Amino acid sequence: MTIIDNAVYVDGRRAAHPENLEQTFETLEAIGGSMAWIGLYRPSQEEMAQVAHEFNLHDLAVEDAIHAHQRPKMERYDEMLFTVLRPARYVDETETVEFGELHVFTGPNYVVTIRHAETAGVGLVRKRLEAEPDLLRCGPEAVLYALLDRVVDDYKPVVAGLENDIDEIEDQLFANDPTVSRRIYELAREVLQFQRAIHPLRPLVQGLERGFDKYEVDVELRRRLRDVHDHVEQLISRADGFREILQNALVLDGTLTTNRQNEAAAEQNEQVKRISSWAAIFFAPSLVAGIYGMNFKNMPELEWPVGYPWALGLMVVAGFVLWLIFRRKKWL
Repeated sequence: MTIIDNAVYVDGRRAAHPENLEQTFETLEAIGGSMAWIGLYRPSQEEMAQVAHEFNLHDLAVEDAIHAHQRPKMERYDEMLFTVLRPARYVDETETVEFGELHVFTGPNYVVTIRHAETAGVGLVRKRLEAEPDLLRCGPEAVLYALLDRVVDDYKPVVAGLENDIDEIEDQLFANDPTVSRRIYELAREVLQFQRAIHPLRPLVQGLERGFDKYEVDVELRRRLRDVHDHVEQLISRADGFREILQNALVLDGTLTTNRQNEAAAEQNEQVKRISSWAAIFFAPSLVAGIYGMNFKNMPELEWPVGYPWALGLMVVAGFVLWLIFRRKKWL
């Protein structure tokens, strides 16, 4: 079975703990003013069909809940509200963000939560609400609020982890780390996925706020939901800032890489100049030695008494003149 927890609440307190769905439906009908909260984990089509039939869930919402892979959203079908949330957690070992998926059906007297990830978030929310019967007494709206509040609160460690990664990237940029480009790209992808999870929360919360008066939502619940709205806006602002920082970091990395390549090319050019200069300097004496080493008969300089010192002096002077020229041109 994929039923994680199954309870019926009366006046904000757990009144029954049915062993199966049939008992849940029977208890809900027998006790007036009660609310059922069924927690499922990756339910089968048969289990979802049973729940959908009892609570008259819309076929499109049921199909989404079974197949998952939905973006955060909120859809209303008559008296039923279907909400999709994307819980997230930061994994320190791999420096990545893992996303789950939570579907919530809320109606006049029921809440059905469907998890598609290994997370204890829903269980913790249930314990919190059971410890606050005054809040749970507000009904399905209170459960939806608490789940939304939990998901948003769990985003804060994710933001802290991403912020720490960005700080490390800034250090890598100026340390000439060759792996920084890949890390910037991977982190930018994580931030983009995080934005896709939190940006839809703004219209989702705004939609809930617009229904305050129509559905006579409790005053205290309204205040708490507005607080969640404020946290959502802060998270969106920080995530957008991360995206901009990473884009700037990518541009800076490209600039630094180009500068390093230019510096390497300039250094290589200087080395070529030095090698060429010394080659020219040593070529002059070799040229003189080569000319007087040809041993032609008609070479009057070979008969000069000072021919040998003259040749040596010519070699030295030619090399020195070339050295001065290259020195002035700053090739040496």
